[in-house]
Amino acid sequence: MADPAAADYDALTFDCYGTLIDWGAGLVGHLQPLLLERDAHVIDDFLLEFFAETEPAVQQDGVAYADVLREVLRRLGERLAFSPTEAMLDAFADSAGDWAPFPDTVDALARLGKAADLAIVSNVDNAIFQRTAEKLGTVFRHVITAEDVGAYKPDRRMFDAAQEALVGARILHVAQSLYHDIAPASELGFDTVWIRRGNNAARQANASPTWTFDSLAEFTDAFIGTPDAGEG
Repeated sequence: MADPAAADYDALTFDCYGTLIDWGAGLVGHLQPLLLERDAHVIDDFLLEFFAETEPAVQQDGVAYADVLREVLRRLGERLAFSPTEAMLDAFADSAGDWAPFPDTVDALARLGKAADLAIVSNVDNAIFQRTAEKLGTVFRHVITAEDVGAYKPDRRMFDAAQEALVGARILHVAQSLYHDIAPASELGFDTVWIRRGNNAARQANASPTWTFDSLAEFTDAFIGTPDAGEG
């Protein structure tokens, strides 16, 4: 199959955390020092797998995403035999807005924004994303959050909201999580790009993305061409 081409799409919708933001590194970087202070020794993969399994279960309760993070940490404490303080819970919930972009994110968004409208479809609260947006260096035409929609991906309402916001546009959805994004978006008829990031905190799922790339930079080069190939 030929690479995706900018001429074929009007808008790119992005998952944010895990695709643009290094979610796994941020999560592990916050939790490991906290656990070591309590003499709880676990490998990074354990934390990522625990989060991947626990987060969707908590989201079914319909709570705000900051409270999802708090509850995940509470359950992690139960698993590892310690009781997080309210200050620890609040600090973890607050930390998401501080997590850093992947090294290729800011440049890729700047280049892609010249070729298509950009939008976010994210499982977070608005306050968290507002802090993250400052790190991305891009103005998004639309930002669809779980707080606004009242649902969490993979719920189709998140993708319905994206289609409503971008009515009439030819949309390409770009994401790292097969479970949260690629599977449901593909089922709804979106063309999809799977960015095969490592170190993630998402459940596994069976999905068939339209295209697969190992980085956002690689996708960007395919979508609009490398600067040496005449990118404007």
